[in-house]
Amino acid sequence: MKNSIQLLLLLVLITTACEDNILDTTPYGQSTSSQFWRNGEDAVAAANAMYEPLVVEDFYGHAEHTFDIPSDDQFRAGDHGEDQAIESFTFDAGNPQLYYSWRHKYEVISRANAVLINVPDINMDQTLKDRTLGEAYFLRGFMYWRFAVIYGGVPIILEEDVIANNYNKPRSSLEETHAQIEADLLKAADLLPISHDADDLGRPNKGSANGLLAKLYLYQKAFDKTISFGQKVLDGPYPLADNYQDNFRVETQNNPEVLFSIQSLQGWQDNTHIIYTTPRPWGGWDFHEPVQDLIEEFEDGDPRLDYTVYKPGDMVDLGGDKGVTEYTADLSSTGYHFRKYSSWNPQGGLNMSHNNPILRTADVLLMVAEAKIRSGQNGDAEINAVRERADRTELSNATMEDLIHERRVELAGENQRHQDLIRWDKDNLVDIVALYKKDLGPLKPPRNFERPKHYLFAIPQREIDLSNGVLSQNPGY
Repeated sequence: MKNSIQLLLLLVLITTACEDNILDTTPYGQSTSSQFWRNGEDAVAAANAMYEPLVVEDFYGHAEHTFDIPSDDQFRAGDHGEDQAIESFTFDAGNPQLYYSWRHKYEVISRANAVLINVPDINMDQTLKDRTLGEAYFLRGFMYWRFAVIYGGVPIILEEDVIANNYNKPRSSLEETHAQIEADLLKAADLLPISHDADDLGRPNKGSANGLLAKLYLYQKAFDKTISFGQKVLDGPYPLADNYQDNFRVETQNNPEVLFSIQSLQGWQDNTHIIYTTPRPWGGWDFHEPVQDLIEEFEDGDPRLDYTVYKPGDMVDLGGDKGVTEYTADLSSTGYHFRKYSSWNPQGGLNMSHNNPILRTADVLLMVAEAKIRSGQNGDAEINAVRERADRTELSNATMEDLIHERRVELAGENQRHQDLIRWDKDNLVDIVALYKKDLGPLKPPRNFERPKHYLFAIPQREIDLSNGVLSQNPGY
């Protein structure tokens, strides 16, 4: 997909450069079907445009990751006061982080709806049409999924709403939102190909849709469906990478284990999350620092710790004049940084082609293991597949305690921990209030998690005001 995006942007630049008066243009909103939506190339261009908002700073470039900073894995660091309020559960509905990515999710949904309205009528290759529609269903389902885990039920905007210009809608229930996610992902799984060739790596495939369905069903405690749809992934061409670190190297980051990631391409579509997680003296902005409690969760000798975190004494090749440089504790407030989100150019500087992983086969293995354990079955095969790659001792009759540990170390820093703790707390598998009361040092003092208020974040007050009160607030805010 990186090649496709690069070509699309290049064509835009060439077209602009050849225009005598670049201000004398047809506004995008006034384009008609006769000016666009003509052929397969237009359909692919529209599909590519759905991905563009994902990478921006106010979405997966930073803002979406702030919803995991309350977890016990990391300290917010940085200089954003709004992040401090989210970490300490003192935020209100006016906190700007709550609406930064809200608008971008709906922008992706808007672009997906445009594809779903217009592409069916294009005379084009059917295989390509199916793939394009499958991408739109997947991305719309993914956006509503992120809405659901953060805010609960939200207004659902579909094709018929766009045609009727019906945008100011009340919130759907969580159950209705889940039903829409399920419907979109089932269609995506039916339409998307099993895999892509080299030119289209990064687009979702059947494994992406089935893996996200497995996650949806796990949150619904539909364990039989989690196992069934997870097994579709495990039976497909989506094996674990031979090396854990391959998932976080630019050269190997689009391997089959990575079911979906936010694609980045240096100079074209930069992923600023890379900058946010990097030490300031090394060219970063120094946010999202791992805390000692996470470091201590790793078993002795677990190589995933070295691949996940920069630790004092680590030697890192920063390229260029800096070359091999020692990581020292004074680079961070906590003494650590996340390593899995940084790569370096040979000439020096951050390699901005580093992707942001969203869903991996290892995650699906652990979801299936959890579903089996919680439904009275044995999940050893799945949890041990993840542990074997890390040269960990095999478990026998693995428990939920084992599973909770394994998810924490395997997926550290991948925007999973806080939501995992919430869903486990709802079922009395952990005590999130006690966990967040734990004193993790002066940077991460005890915090007050209030049930059930903090199971969801506040609906942005800005959006409620814009709706003239049609949009309702979550309880407690």
